[in-house]
Amino acid sequence: MATTRSGRWLGPVLVTAIAAALVASGGTFGLVAASGALSAKATPAVASTTSTAVVTSTAVGDESTAIENAAATAGPAVVTIETTGQSGGRFGGAVEGVGSGVIVDASGWIVTNNHVVSGASTITVTLADGRTFPGVVKATDTTNDLAVVKIDATGLPTATLGDSSALKPGQIAIAIGSPLGQYEGTVTSGIVSALGRTITVENETLTNLIQTDAAINPGNSGGPLLDAAGQVIGIDTAESGSAEGIGFAIPIDTVKPLIQQAIGS
Repeated sequence: MATTRSGRWLGPVLVTAIAAALVASGGTFGLVAASGALSAKATPAVASTTSTAVVTSTAVGDESTAIENAAATAGPAVVTIETTGQSGGRFGGAVEGVGSGVIVDASGWIVTNNHVVSGASTITVTLADGRTFPGVVKATDTTNDLAVVKIDATGLPTATLGDSSALKPGQIAIAIGSPLGQYEGTVTSGIVSALGRTITVENETLTNLIQTDAAINPGNSGGPLLDAAGQVIGIDTAESGSAEGIGFAIPIDTVKPLIQQAIGS
């Protein structure tokens, strides 16, 4: 599977389009997915009774309420991460990038993707309430594309870490982040599409990933993937570059050891 990084698509037209929105963005990996599409054949409408309609409405309402509650619970802990680095080459200059992150400890510990902050000379973290702080990378796990950033703040809202080992395909999945670096706190929802996925992004292989159809766009990298209870089940890291509804997240159980290492050091 051919892949590209940081939300830049394969192909000159698409690269130009994304570059215009995010210059050298540290945003979500872009993947070139395998070709093929699923099509569903329409089935004849079946007459339903009043009681059936009520049950369906209640189910939809319950799901909508769960998504709203999850977003309200974890949303205050989601941050935007902007970086400045130095480009290579003869005429190298400042390069800006953007991604997302999630606060996991009230004293300013934030989880994000390694590719969001890699090579950054400055890191600026913007909280959901609009406050900004300089950030410092305290720990990285390049194998799993993870990083922990620290800001000098206390009493911050935090997200609760869930249990990714208990996930099953079909469960509600909710992503929160800053797509394109412009729309902070954007909430998208879908389901856990599959588990244990392996992808290759610019010669880097990530394994045991969660696949989801919740929209994950450039700038969402490092943001949380939540379950219906608002607990973090993964860290968003990649998206399909040639198909819709194919995104990937690092299971939170993979992230926990790095958090413990960073905070305990």
